[in-house]
Amino acid sequence: MHASRRNFLMGAAALSAAVVTPETVRAMAAQQAAADWALATADLEADVAPRALRLVHGRAPAALTGTLFRNGPGKFRRPGGSATHWFDGDGLMRAFRVNEGQVTLDARFADTPKRRWESEIDAVVTPGFGTAGDSRARIGSNDDANAANTAVMVAGDEVWALWEGGAPLAMAASDLSTKRFVTLRDDLKGMPFQAHPRYDPDGTIWNIGLNGGQAIVWRLNADRSLHTASLIDLPRASFMHDFTATARHLIFVLQPWVFDHRGMPYASQFAWKPEMGTQVMVVDKADLSRRRIYELPTFSYFHLGDAWEDASGAIRFDVAAGKDVAFAIDGARVLVEQRGSVPGEHAVLNLITLHMDGRAEMASSGVTAEFPKNDPRRAGLPRRLTVHVAGERPDRPLPTGLATWDWDTGRSDYFTFGDTQIVEEAVFVPRGPDETDAWLIAPSINLAEGVTELHAFDAAHVSDGPVASWRADVALPAGFHGVWAG
Repeated sequence: MHASRRNFLMGAAALSAAVVTPETVRAMAAQQAAADWALATADLEADVAPRALRLVHGRAPAALTGTLFRNGPGKFRRPGGSATHWFDGDGLMRAFRVNEGQVTLDARFADTPKRRWESEIDAVVTPGFGTAGDSRARIGSNDDANAANTAVMVAGDEVWALWEGGAPLAMAASDLSTKRFVTLRDDLKGMPFQAHPRYDPDGTIWNIGLNGGQAIVWRLNADRSLHTASLIDLPRASFMHDFTATARHLIFVLQPWVFDHRGMPYASQFAWKPEMGTQVMVVDKADLSRRRIYELPTFSYFHLGDAWEDASGAIRFDVAAGKDVAFAIDGARVLVEQRGSVPGEHAVLNLITLHMDGRAEMASSGVTAEFPKNDPRRAGLPRRLTVHVAGERPDRPLPTGLATWDWDTGRSDYFTFGDTQIVEEAVFVPRGPDETDAWLIAPSINLAEGVTELHAFDAAHVSDGPVASWRADVALPAGFHGVWAG
């Protein structure tokens, strides 16, 4: 089906007075005190001008040159009203620039219509994923609500800040200044372009945008120009933050968190219906009308690893799988409140196998994991290694370590900083032919020092800890996703 804007866009504590004991009083006071991890969602009040990071551990890897661009929310609170959900802060693009052992850091807010209006009235009023907003919001199109705060892709001398429900926002790679919203075709202006594009070995880029039971499938050329944009129908209107792909197929994982009613905030429109189970739809890249459906037990998810096909034709991919959506609904609110206990169980790394005969299997690694990433050279091709953040515990809502999981051997290689650090997503920087012959580059927030750090790990020896660590003189709030530009 030919994609058009007209047929797609805009669908849409009290305690009992009878038990006031000293222990109760202390518990109440603890709930009011900011948690030790609160720096992860602290507000950044202004852009960060370029500054040098200081090498504080190890030796800088030889020939490591490039830039880690990362995106994530940077400001949540204003006097006249604040964001109430982690996913709704103003987008902040970061650049860690590495050259001959020296690292500099700069960061700038995405200059969106949302941020400009809310800065003018000094209040967060725009509805988002988990923030209701109010009548002061100015929304004439999707991009008036676009926070540009989730992920990033490189496009020549630009980086595109990606969100869930609107167009990419182009920013200059050199100084992170905002340039424009990207329109890939005039009649597709403002169409959703989600946060997790998938790359073919020849440079072709695939992405999706969602509206209820339909998806727009974007296919971009290697130069980021539009090849095609097509509409497909989905078996269910499921919340989907990520999708994955093999060399020949697109894979859509349809969790039972499904559209239920119109409303704001966005997440309130969905109902968790575990009795439905989870479906996987496989679509032929060469003919989007050719598809097959697989059934799996119920799980929730945000992030998938790259998929591949084995010699039998079976499709395999990994997922950070959860049991419910408690974190998405309530846990991310607690992070912004900066106190209290975060509900929900942490995700566990699983491998899904879709057989040609219609059978589907799901095997657990048993390890707590989020933000799975893979060697970018093997996107859509057979692989064995996944890198992920680790160390989350029931009493600890954010990662404290980094790990790799080898699907061939079932071996985990793991390092933790302990509770003094919050570790963010790592990216592969290949340096040799094997998957483990690579650097893993990851930032963290050093809670003890109150600053942001950057770390380089050897993918073959993660448990040895960072090969090198650099320290900034400023703390940036925790980001979501990034990409390496060599």
